[in-house]
Amino acid sequence: MAIIINIDVMLAKRKMSVTELSDKVGITLANISILKNGKGKAIRFSTLEAICKALDCQPGDILEYKSDDETYQES
Repeated sequence: MAIIINIDVMLAKRKMSVTELSDKVGITLANISILKNGKGKAIRFSTLEAICKALDCQPGDILEYKSDDETYQES
């Protein structure tokens, strides 16, 4: 199972920097980068809510599920 994080896609659509998102959400730049790069193991609903509010989007715009088969075919 693979959950893909599309924060970078939404940042580009909103023409927003990672630093600006970090400031608006109230979490460190390092933690935003961990999420953005898919290295995070979990995300709090409150953090997801704050990211969605800052980017004016829905959770499904940020989170995407791909089966293991799809993930391996792309590699």
